[in-house]
Amino acid sequence: MKSLFSVLLGFFLLLTGNVALAQISDLNSAINKAGRQRMLSQRMAKAYFQIGQQIEVDRSKKVLDSSMAVFDRQLVELKNYAPTPEIKETYGKLEKSWLAYKDVLIGAAPSKENGGKVLAISEEVLALANLGTGQFEKQSATTSGRLVNISGRQRMLSQRMAKFYQAMAWGVGDVKSAVELDKARKEFAAAHQELAASPANTQQIKDALELVKQQWFFFENALGQKVGADKRPQIAVATSSERILEEMESAVGLYEKLPK
Repeated sequence: MKSLFSVLLGFFLLLTGNVALAQISDLNSAINKAGRQRMLSQRMAKAYFQIGQQIEVDRSKKVLDSSMAVFDRQLVELKNYAPTPEIKETYGKLEKSWLAYKDVLIGAAPSKENGGKVLAISEEVLALANLGTGQFEKQSATTSGRLVNISGRQRMLSQRMAKFYQAMAWGVGDVKSAVELDKARKEFAAAHQELAASPANTQQIKDALELVKQQWFFFENALGQKVGADKRPQIAVATSSERILEEMESAVGLYEKLPK
């Protein structure tokens, strides 16, 4: 019975993406969830490209399905919580882009023809989700709110790098993909240094960031591999991008709990 419970719990955590299910309680919580929408916009595209290449298909499908479910739920929460007309307007626009994105993601089996559309619309959804996160941070105007935003953006960058890598591996990346991948790598490294130097860090946060640093070593090595016919490099990016995301989620959650 105990082992069955463990299996069911593990399956539940996989489906929910290890994301807390609590409602938005304050601005730090809103910034965290708004920032998670940015990450999900990139993670869904990554999973789509992996399915198209037959990379870890079952797990990639679960990643895509769970990411869509979380994005849907959080979009409702953020719209309802939005404290100003400007933020409500942003999430109204995001909802429209999300509906178009969702239609491409699940309207047909992944194809290179639609891969270009996924790449483009994932950028549109990201831009609006990023705008909303910034608006929530502005409402907060606290050090902890800023740290939640910066650390939350690291989640997005981890998935953004994997997205562009898999897009290029599949042959659907555009001329900017390599440039954007390199830019995201540099931004991730710089932001990690900024977070590590924050005087607001607790010992728990320091430990969490050290785990992220360890995973970044493996993930960056995977990103540096040339695409091979056996698809091992793509598999390495798929798995290491999920590991670093898991560690970053823990760090963001700790920043969310800092005193306002």
